[in-house]
Amino acid sequence: MSYLDSLNPSQREAAESTEGPLMIIAGAGSGKTRVLTYRIAHLLEKGVDPFHVLALTFTNKAAKEMQHRISKVVGNEAKNLWMGTFHSVFSKILRVEASKIGFPSNFTIYDTDDSRSLIKTILKEQGLDDKVYKPSTVHNRISGAKNRLISYQEYLNNAAFLEDDKAALKPHMGKIYQWYQERLFKAGAMDFDDLLFFTFKLFKDHIDVLNKYQHRFQYIMVDEFQDTNIAQYYITRKLAAANRNICVVGDDAQSIYAFRGADIQNILNFEKDYPELKVVKLEQNYRSTQTIVEAANGVIKNNRAQLRKNVWTQNEHGEKIQLIRAASDNEEGRLIATAIFESKMGQQAKNKDFAILYRTNSQSRAFEESLRKLNIKYRIIGGISFYQRKEIKDILAYLRYAINPNDEQSLRRILNYPKRGIGDTTENKLFVAADEQGASVWDILCNATAVFGPKTGTLLESFALLIKNFQQWIAHQDAFDAASEIAKKSGLLKELYDDKTVEGVARYENVQELLNGIKEYVDDPEKQDKSLGAFLQEISLLTDADDTKDKDEDVVTMMTIHGSKGLEFPQVFIVGMEEDLFPSTMMLNSRADLEEERRLFYVAITRAEKKLTLSFANSRYRFGILKNCEPSRFLSEIDSTFIEMPTKMMTSSHFEDTSRTIVRKTSPIKPLAPKSTSQSTYIPPADFKPSDTSQLSNGMRVEHPKFGFGQVKKVEINGMDRKATIDFELVGEKTLILSFAKLRIHES
Repeated sequence: MSYLDSLNPSQREAAESTEGPLMIIAGAGSGKTRVLTYRIAHLLEKGVDPFHVLALTFTNKAAKEMQHRISKVVGNEAKNLWMGTFHSVFSKILRVEASKIGFPSNFTIYDTDDSRSLIKTILKEQGLDDKVYKPSTVHNRISGAKNRLISYQEYLNNAAFLEDDKAALKPHMGKIYQWYQERLFKAGAMDFDDLLFFTFKLFKDHIDVLNKYQHRFQYIMVDEFQDTNIAQYYITRKLAAANRNICVVGDDAQSIYAFRGADIQNILNFEKDYPELKVVKLEQNYRSTQTIVEAANGVIKNNRAQLRKNVWTQNEHGEKIQLIRAASDNEEGRLIATAIFESKMGQQAKNKDFAILYRTNSQSRAFEESLRKLNIKYRIIGGISFYQRKEIKDILAYLRYAINPNDEQSLRRILNYPKRGIGDTTENKLFVAADEQGASVWDILCNATAVFGPKTGTLLESFALLIKNFQQWIAHQDAFDAASEIAKKSGLLKELYDDKTVEGVARYENVQELLNGIKEYVDDPEKQDKSLGAFLQEISLLTDADDTKDKDEDVVTMMTIHGSKGLEFPQVFIVGMEEDLFPSTMMLNSRADLEEERRLFYVAITRAEKKLTLSFANSRYRFGILKNCEPSRFLSEIDSTFIEMPTKMMTSSHFEDTSRTIVRKTSPIKPLAPKSTSQSTYIPPADFKPSDTSQLSNGMRVEHPKFGFGQVKKVEINGMDRKATIDFELVGEKTLILSFAKLRIHES
C-alpha cells in the first residue's frame, strides 16, 4: 500500500485505525485532508463496501476534493461513498423519508433571505412592529432553538425562554416561532436548520428508519468536528450507535463558529460518550514557517479550555512577523497596499499570494481604496452571493414555484413580476381567501373566477395556467431546457433585456450566467439526475465556502477571518489588531467568549505560509465617530522575539516603542489596562479642528487630540517629509510627521 508509505507515523496510525471510535486531533496545516482521504481509501482496500461509508463535511468543496483524491487511489468506487455536507446528506435522507414526517418529497429549502422574508410577512399579518421584532433577530432566535433541538412546542412550554423574551421586551417570540413553523409546513418547505431538526425527529420517532440507516452507515467520519452543533452531534451519535465505528477529525484550537451554534464541548467531551476512544494527534505543521507556528502556539496556550498538543514544523525558520502601527484606519490601508506593491516589485510576487484578513466586513473600505489607487486587483470574499442577487432570486422563484406550488414565498415574489396587473390588494385577498376557504393558495389560483369574479379571476387563472405549462416542461425536459423556457415564457428575460442601463445589462448577464451554470450541470457526466428539481436541490445547499469564482484568478483576497478558515496564502495581513475590534467588544463578557476570539486569531495566524504582517491603528472611525484605539491584547501574547517593526516606520511618533506594547501582559478577560495618566487623560474639545501646518514654526503653541498642548521646538524639512519636535505638557517631547499629525495652532 504505497499510498500509506507517504504518511508520517501519526498520520499512518490515524489512517490504519479503522475499528471503534477514533478522534484525530489535527493541528493547523498537519495534512488532515490527506489523512481522511487515505483512511477512507484504506477502508475500501480492506473490502468495506463504499455504500456503507458516510463522510460528513462542512463544505461541498471539501467533499468533492476528498472524493477526487480517493478516486485516484481506489478508482470509480469512490463515487459510491455517502459523502457531503451535513445538510446535503440529511436532505437526501429526508427526501426519501419525507412522507413519514408529513412533508412532500419535493419540499423547498428556504435560505436565510427566504426565512426572514416569511418572518416579515408574519409580523405584518400579526400587527407586530418589525423594529421591535427585527426579522434577523427573530430568525437567529429560532435558529438557535432548532440547533439545540427545541421545537416551538417545547419553547412555548419553557418558562425560562418566555421570561427571557419578556425581559427583552419581545414576549411574542415563541408564538412567532410557532407561526413560522406552521407556515413552512403549509408551504411544503424547510429552512436550513430544519434539515437537521427533522432528521433528528425522523430518527427519534421512527426507530425502523434509524435502524435502516444505522446498518447502512457502518463507518462514519466527521470532518471539522469542532464546528458541529448539538443537533449535528446527536444525529451522528444516533447513527453510530449500532457499530460505534465513528471517527471525528478536528482541532479545538480552530473552533470559531459559536455564533452559528457550534458547541466546542462536543470535541472537548467526546471521550465521555466513548470511553474506549482512541486519540491520535497530528502535530507536524507542513504549511507555515517555524516563526509563524511558534507565534501561533504562544497565542493559543493562553486558552484554558483546550486539548493540549505540541504543534511543530521542520520548515525553515522564516521571516519575523512584521508589525505595522498606523496613525489611522486610512493610513493602515495605504501602508498595507504599499507593502503589497513593494513585495510584488521586489520579490516578483503575484496578487494571489496575498490575503488581507479582518474581523468585520466594514473594515474593507480603506484597503479597497488604497489597492485601487495602486492598480492592484483584488476580490472580496463574503460580499453578496451570486445566488442572493435579486434577478437570480426572481428566476429561481419561478423554478421553485413550478416544482412546489405550495411555496408561498416564491409565489409572492413572482405573482406580479413582470407586471401582469395583479396588485398588492389582490395578492392579500388571495391569501385571505385561501385561509377562509381552508384551501391552498394554489387551489384558489386555479379557480380564481369563482372567488374574484371574471376580471381579476381571469388574470389569476392565466398565471396559474402559465405555471401548469412550466410543470409540463419540467416533467419532460432536462433542467437546462426547462429553465430556459421558463425564463423566456415568464417574461423575466425580456424584462431584463429591455433595461439598457449598466445595472440592467449586468442583471441580464447574471441570468444568462445562471443558465450557463444549469447547462454545465446537465452536461456533467457524473450527474445522474438531470432534472430541474435535482439542480435546485444542489444549489440550495451551497455554502459561503463553495465560491464558484476562479480561484486561480490573480487577485489579492480580502475576507473576514471567519471566511478564511481552511485556506492558506504565502503572505497574510491581519489588520485592525485593536481592543474592542479584535477582540470584539461583544466578546469580552466571559472567558468562553474571549477564548473563542483567541481561537479566531489563531486561525488567522495559521493561514500564513511564509510571511505574516499584523497591523493596528491609533485612531479609527467607528459608527461615524473618530475613536482613539489601544493595541489588541493578543499582540502581547506573541513572544517579542518573533516580531519585527520596519525601521522606516519608526520615524513617526505614531510608531513609538512598540516592543513595550508587545511584551506587556494583560488580564485575559478585562480590557487592556489604560496607559499611564500622562498618555491617556487628554480629551480634545468637541470643536477641535486641525490647522494648516504648512507655516508651522519654532515657538508656536499647538494642541494635539491625544497629547494635549505643547510648544514647537524644532521644524525639519527633508524632501517631502516635514517633521516637528514638540514639547507636550502631558507626555513630554515628541517628533511628529506633519503629514500625519493633527495639530491645532494656538496664538502664543
